[in-house]
Amino acid sequence: MGKKATKAADNMYYLARYEAAKTNGDFTSREKAAEIIGIDRTRLARIELDAIAPYPEEVLSMARTYNCPELCNSYCARECSIGRGNIKEVSIDDFDRLALKVLGSLQDIDKLRLSLIAISEDGIISEQERPAFQHILDSLDKISTNAKALQLWAEKNIHIK
Repeated sequence: MGKKATKAADNMYYLARYEAAKTNGDFTSREKAAEIIGIDRTRLARIELDAIAPYPEEVLSMARTYNCPELCNSYCARECSIGRGNIKEVSIDDFDRLALKVLGSLQDIDKLRLSLIAISEDGIISEQERPAFQHILDSLDKISTNAKALQLWAEKNIHIK
């Protein structure tokens, strides 16, 4: 695929195609990539140049074609009007780093469980319990983010869904 295109250098769809081209020569050509994805070459160019936003089904097709499942996560977190406020974008690290992040986020799970039991006993979250409850929510968010990153790594690298 030669040099990176300067106009599309930071576009996630271009970068996904660029990475895929390292293992599949069909993706060095935007025309061939568009054909495989099932969209028009000029539409792919406009997506990669940020001139237009892709449709969700196009993102899904690119993610599958390029073996880049994180494209769907990034699309939902950045571009989808519903997902922008609800989906956290995750980054995929190496397996060992991801495994350590997951294990680190789970290390206090028993304390969180006991805290949640104590808070929920009376069915009311009092003002005094709010900081502890917020800590539980923050911890669950961290666990969720790390679990999603590990899931995307598995989809990408060992094709486990």
